[in-house]
Amino acid sequence: MSFPQNLVLWLHLAFVVFTIGPVTLAIMSTPRYIRHRDVRIVRYLNRITFIFAIGTVGVLIAGMALASMISVDGKWWVIVSATLYIVALLLLGLIMRDQRKAIKALDEAVVTAPSSAVVAADSHSSAPADSAEPAEPADTGPASAPDIDGAAGQGSAAVASHVATVERGRIAMMGGVVSLIWLVILVLMVWH
Repeated sequence: MSFPQNLVLWLHLAFVVFTIGPVTLAIMSTPRYIRHRDVRIVRYLNRITFIFAIGTVGVLIAGMALASMISVDGKWWVIVSATLYIVALLLLGLIMRDQRKAIKALDEAVVTAPSSAVVAADSHSSAPADSAEPAEPADTGPASAPDIDGAAGQGSAAVASHVATVERGRIAMMGGVVSLIWLVILVLMVWH
């Protein structure tokens, strides 16, 4: 191989190592932090996924340039690898969309859950623990209206939590498929 071919090969390998590894790690870590309801980390992982997904385009560009330089660009394994790469890139787009949906759902769950907890705590006042007398029941007149709002807030938080759980499963599934695609491409590149 000539120096320009070696240079493009090393550039291709550098893109593989420094973009595909981090994007795979980010998408495979996202479900864990959705489960822990850590919206700050999920936002960070979404940003990492976006940046490194764009960076992975360098893998395709350098790979196709190298294939053209060594005259293998028409071989079946190069065409299959490029096609699989495009599929993986489309799946990365879907994963980023699902990450954003999970972020939105987690934000909604955080916004509605604390307010409903405050309403529930305010409506259930009790006597001090050292008192021997039971607490007087709260007036059930107009004061019961916040309970309705609290129940609506809890329902909204439950729906948002369910949406986040669904997105977590979708991200895990598509992340596994993307990882499998990367492995198939690796096998095709090493095999030939």
